[in-house]
Amino acid sequence: MKRELNNRILTMADRDSRQSPGTVLIVTIWITLVLASMVIVMSRTLRVDVLASVNSLSSVQAEATANAAIAYVRARVSNSAESSVDYGEKPFEDMDSGSGRFWVLRPNLSDDKNHDFGLTDEGGKINLNSASLEMLLKLPSMTSELANAIIDWRDSDSEITAGGAESEYYLLLGESYNCKNAPLETVEEVLLIKGGDHDYLYGEDLNRNGVLDDNENDAQQTLPADNSNGKLEPGFLNYVTVYSYQPNGGGGEQKIDITSRRSGGQLRNLIRETVGEEDYFIINENIIASGPYRFQSVIEFYIRSDLKEEDFKKMEPRLAVGDDDEVTGLVNINTAPKEVLLCLPGLEQSDVDSIVSKRTDQDNSSIAWLKEALDDEKAMAIGRYITVTSYQYSADIVALSKDGRSYRRYYVVIDNAEGNAKVIYRKSLTHLGWPLDDKILENSKERL
Repeated sequence: MKRELNNRILTMADRDSRQSPGTVLIVTIWITLVLASMVIVMSRTLRVDVLASVNSLSSVQAEATANAAIAYVRARVSNSAESSVDYGEKPFEDMDSGSGRFWVLRPNLSDDKNHDFGLTDEGGKINLNSASLEMLLKLPSMTSELANAIIDWRDSDSEITAGGAESEYYLLLGESYNCKNAPLETVEEVLLIKGGDHDYLYGEDLNRNGVLDDNENDAQQTLPADNSNGKLEPGFLNYVTVYSYQPNGGGGEQKIDITSRRSGGQLRNLIRETVGEEDYFIINENIIASGPYRFQSVIEFYIRSDLKEEDFKKMEPRLAVGDDDEVTGLVNINTAPKEVLLCLPGLEQSDVDSIVSKRTDQDNSSIAWLKEALDDEKAMAIGRYITVTSYQYSADIVALSKDGRSYRRYYVVIDNAEGNAKVIYRKSLTHLGWPLDDKILENSKERL
């Protein structure tokens, strides 16, 4: 019995020893699979972390490039920097900042097929805070309802303009608010005003790049809704501003207010100093014959006095219209598009064509050339609405990281009225999507 039991034990031990290698193999395989899975998971996590780090770096590069572009634009607006820095042949297109590349995009109002690059003169637009109702009504895509409501929104009283709106209207809205009764701070503020609508403000240019994109020419298939006529139908965004103003005094010598009779003595002395005693009497007689020593604009003074152009240009920097320190909303006739010029009182298409033709080959630092473009009555009629100088410029900046993975887009307004070119408005437009050719992104990645 004892011998039989020992034999069984030996038999079982021998059988277990024969099965051990298989068990070990299975266990080993499972351990290997677990370790492999862990490696895969860790590798994937590491890859995600690497991609996140790369994307984070790209975002930082894009932001740094945007800031560099803003500094560059400030330098361009600054008169002192303008003459001392070499900006190359295309100073606003595909510029290298070290951390990436940038473009300063602007709409070409006469070409909706190709991108244009450069600064936009805010002085070449209609100022929503100072334009008359008649001028507002002449803007493209403007409605009578919105124009009247703008007048009520910006004035300080609570009297309702015919067709306009005061707080009684806005307080009955689902999300109620008061009528502002103060100047607009941004152009987009018109969307808060009765009659304000995205279609009127932006038109078909959904991404605000000034070019007719595929989705802006496919009828109702994708936003925005358009008429698919092969032409970009813009709103009035590119023709209006709230930023334009200019200094009316200072600059060294005391300026003379030509709108006040009390300044008549100073103005006569300036004429005498400029033209001499003999010609002074002729100029003085011209002015007296056409009215008192009081003028609504500098161009009216030039026309009524019949000064020689070279003498007028010597006097022009000394002349002021009114005694305010600043004048808001004058339209720069050197840079204003035709649509803006047509908003000026009394001008017809032929007058606008004449202005655009004459301004290309004139000394644009003086307003004297307008006398050659218009008859005297029309020139004097628009005189108090116009200027030939600008101090505020806007820039639509598109900044791309060096590796092409990230981009930023900012709309900024630069004010140089005090000579220090400061940013007075900055808004991100990145959410509107990449506004340039997709090949730019592809080429950026291929450079790596």
